[in-house]
Amino acid sequence: MSLRLWHAVLAASVALAPVAASAQSAAPESAQASAAESGPSPAVIAMREQWLNPAVNSFTFRDTDKVFESRAVPRSGPALPLAAGTALAMPAHTSGGQTMPYAAWADRTFTNAMLVMKDGKVVFEDYRNKSDAATRFISFSMAKTFTALLVGIALGEGKIRSLDDKAGDYVPELKSGGYGDATIRQILQMRSGVDYEERYDFGANPSLAATIHTKAIVRGEMRFADPAVTIGKKTAPGSTFNYATLDTAVLGWILERATGEKLETYTASRLWGPLGAEAGAFWMADGPPGKGRALNGMAFNAVLRDFARLGQMMLDGGKVGGQAGGQQVIPAGWLKEMTTMIAFPAEYARKAEFKGYGYQTWQVDDEPGAYSAVGLAGQFIYVHPKTRTVIVKLSYNPPVEPEWLTGEVIDYFHAVVRTPAAAKP
Repeated sequence: MSLRLWHAVLAASVALAPVAASAQSAAPESAQASAAESGPSPAVIAMREQWLNPAVNSFTFRDTDKVFESRAVPRSGPALPLAAGTALAMPAHTSGGQTMPYAAWADRTFTNAMLVMKDGKVVFEDYRNKSDAATRFISFSMAKTFTALLVGIALGEGKIRSLDDKAGDYVPELKSGGYGDATIRQILQMRSGVDYEERYDFGANPSLAATIHTKAIVRGEMRFADPAVTIGKKTAPGSTFNYATLDTAVLGWILERATGEKLETYTASRLWGPLGAEAGAFWMADGPPGKGRALNGMAFNAVLRDFARLGQMMLDGGKVGGQAGGQQVIPAGWLKEMTTMIAFPAEYARKAEFKGYGYQTWQVDDEPGAYSAVGLAGQFIYVHPKTRTVIVKLSYNPPVEPEWLTGEVIDYFHAVVRTPAAAKP
């Protein structure tokens, strides 16, 4: 499925929200009392149903722990300083024969916050729509890239023995279903072969993805990865790219079984602490309150500057504190392997808007060596090794995005990459 179509079908959740809310209001008092004892209240469910509402999503895409279940990822140790570089004058953008300054472009492209680093130094930082340096923004599917980093750490520690091990070797519950003989490598590449479509069709006959979204995230009745136990197979593992958040949820399950730790604990001790994060983060969680698992496929939340630290660490080959003399947080060589892309066929690339995929990470353009963590609604950590540039853009795109939006954002990234510090726009 193309990213544009994926966004479009998500719009149905917004349209159906009033229906869900009225259904809750009409429920018998006894049913409402029972729900209050076992899960979120009708009022909380109604708020969660409005998560993607374009009228308010600039605000619902931040501090999501106030509405959803969450698992804390505390910071520890000294924060890694982010040095200030020579200020970057952000380039102007031209569209339809009209030239606009950065501020107008940022509004046009639904920007909540943006930060640029060049050569390890912050050269531009911007907070919009009443956000600030303490605001914790949702990553959406950028979390998939962070999951791949954790897989690399577990592999380096020997807790995952080989990427060619099967998912069922670590999670026996998966052996009888479509994931049973898919390897960890194939799942990292979104080539598990299972019969799953990232399509959010709500209504009387909801799709599997929509059912998972409603029951695991909105209502807290199940865990996101539960359907992986019984899901069937559609293609041979490794043969076909199929973007599936369920694949990443399975990777999270494998990580917890392999390491013997909750994902939030492993994230804190192996990634967030060593990264030198300046603020605590959190994963959103699925399932009943206190019983679910971190939503590692779609829901890491952190401040803008810590997302930039992650991007800089990736640029520096998994080191924190610079390529020379820095601490190796991610095993040497993992970033190169993780960002070695399998190119999409030309026809699929046109539909998907991007060029290829590595381990839970996108090739979004033809820039040599460049790659990006990408999340729903315009979340990016774009890494451009040739110019040693990291760009973080956190956004609130509407569920049905304008067709020009993604291409225009990538083009603007290219303009930023080519703009030297202190240059005039």
